[in-house]
Amino acid sequence: EMVDPDLISIFTAKELELLISGMPEIDIDDLKKNTEYNGYRPADREIGWFWNIMFSLSRSEKAAFLQFVTGSSKVPLAGFSELQGMRGVQKFSINKASGSAGALMSAHTCFNALDLPVYKSEDEMKEKLLYAISEGGGGFLFA
Repeated sequence: EMVDPDLISIFTAKELELLISGMPEIDIDDLKKNTEYNGYRPADREIGWFWNIMFSLSRSEKAAFLQFVTGSSKVPLAGFSELQGMRGVQKFSINKASGSAGALMSAHTCFNALDLPVYKSEDEMKEKLLYAISEGGGGFLFA
């Protein structure tokens, strides 16, 4: 009732959230500190590449990544230690993806999880991550 629906109908839900809330400041150190690993270890080469990439992203790319893996571009008020999932507080997790090397990464927003395949280089991983967050963050797909 406060805003005429015709005025906001041109925006997607994600765009409207960013207009209302603004672009979040995303603390990658806090995200890293509150990450769990399945199939990877924090010292693995691929995990090092992943965090290098995350620190190099622009503010809008970080927000798009957060939207891709959690379903929201907002950071919890208390930080990533309070990230909400389907079963309450659920940390971000990086899972080693099975399948072919070089495949696109995928996310499970209900579980704040990223399935990360093996890549040949950091550049390849960054290319795939940017593609995934730009093309895969727009809605739900059914296989």
